[in-house]
Amino acid sequence: MLRDEFDFITKIKPKIAHQPSLKKGIGDDAAVFEGNSMFDELICMDTMVEGVHFTKETMAPFMIGYKALAVNISDIAAMGGVPTYYLVSIAIPNDWDEKELKEIYEGMKSLGDKYSVDLIGGDTVSSKQGLIITVTVCGKIQKESSLYRSNASPGDFVFLIGEVGGSAAGLELLLKHGLHYPYSNQEKQLIEAHQYPIPQIEAGKLLASSKQRISLNDISDGLASEANEIAEASNVTLYIDYDKIPRNSFIETYSEEKQKQWILFGGEDYQLIGTIPKAFYSEINQTFNQNGIQFTIIGEVSSGDAEVYLINNHAKQILPKKGFNHFNKGE
Repeated sequence: MLRDEFDFITKIKPKIAHQPSLKKGIGDDAAVFEGNSMFDELICMDTMVEGVHFTKETMAPFMIGYKALAVNISDIAAMGGVPTYYLVSIAIPNDWDEKELKEIYEGMKSLGDKYSVDLIGGDTVSSKQGLIITVTVCGKIQKESSLYRSNASPGDFVFLIGEVGGSAAGLELLLKHGLHYPYSNQEKQLIEAHQYPIPQIEAGKLLASSKQRISLNDISDGLASEANEIAEASNVTLYIDYDKIPRNSFIETYSEEKQKQWILFGGEDYQLIGTIPKAFYSEINQTFNQNGIQFTIIGEVSSGDAEVYLINNHAKQILPKKGFNHFNKGE
């Protein structure tokens, strides 16, 4: 049985590219290839599987559609791009009816309308067990503006856009009680964070427009996992101060142990983590303040092995590349 999706992806990554227009293939949030004289093209894909990413007890059909598109638009945000088109491949089992399927597409349309993204095609097939929905999103970015994970350098600041921990907390509530439980207002906020993530498109665009050397990654599998991806891609060491990580305010009534698990390893917050040159901090901080976007410095980059250290209570420890992994249920 396959044990580690990240190791598998590394093994199947092509050693050479046949198309000279390809600028970035496997190994970032989206692939990049040359478009016209002004823009590069972006393309990314994500799949959601019933029983793995959702059930009918955790998400209604409209929510499934919304989130299936949102997670892909978040990948475009992590490249600093603008989404333009999307395609949908859906495998349908017998226990899903036409009304539910229409609601899935209505969920996608609601988010697509918000970002002016057009549905242009896809495929519809049957499934023997479980609904499977795969969304491909295309986007564009001005040339030489892509925010690769490999852009981090010693001396940079590590930053976070937004707050983390809310989605994992919301999922835990849904798995325990289901969709129709009489949740408190606080619990509803956590559930919404899981069901309706908001892609950080504006933040990505602001970072890309700066033309600075910035690395960026969206938080899908967990802050620890995404930070390690930047460290590995850039061959640097990241130091993250746990106390500086902005957490969703609605998780603060839970135990510190639960909060730490959700913040570092929960995932599906779809916020952005990245690095910037220290000299650029004041300028970008002012830009984000003016646009009402939460921007927080949470650590620094140093030379060394491709590792991430967590600083907590005046002690440092390795922050493992642990989080959501489709083929390792022990983590």
